[in-house]
Amino acid sequence: MHILKKIGLKLTPQRLAILDYLKGNTAHPSADDIYGAVSKKFPSMSFATVYNTLETLRRNGRVLELTIDPQKKRFDPNTEPHHHLICINCKKIVDIHAKYELEVTDTMKSGFELTGNHIEFYGICPECSKNT
Repeated sequence: MHILKKIGLKLTPQRLAILDYLKGNTAHPSADDIYGAVSKKFPSMSFATVYNTLETLRRNGRVLELTIDPQKKRFDPNTEPHHHLICINCKKIVDIHAKYELEVTDTMKSGFELTGNHIEFYGICPECSKNT
C-alpha cells in the first residue's frame, strides 16, 4: 500500500488488487492478463485503470516493462537485475538470476556510460517440446 501513496496514486480497491496480483508474480503478465484476472473481482474496472497503474509503476521503477514480445508488453514486478529465457513458441518467460561478466570496450561503448545490462536467452520450453 505504501507504494501507491509514495508514487502519488489514490488507494483504490482496484489498484490494490493490481498490486496484489503482481506481488511475487513470475509469469511476466501483460496488461491484458492482469485485467482479465483482476476484473473478475472488479467487473466495473476499466482496462485504462490497469494500464495507467502499470505505466505509473513503470515510471517510478516499481515494475519493469519487457518488450520481448512484439505483440504485447509484459510486466515484471521483480526490479532486481536479472535476465530472461524466452520460449520462441509460446512466449513463456523465465527469470535467470545469474551474473554474466561481459567486457564492453571503450570503442564498443561509443561514448556511452553503461548503467546496466539485460540478456535474453531463447529456446523451447518443456511444454512446447512435448507437443512437437
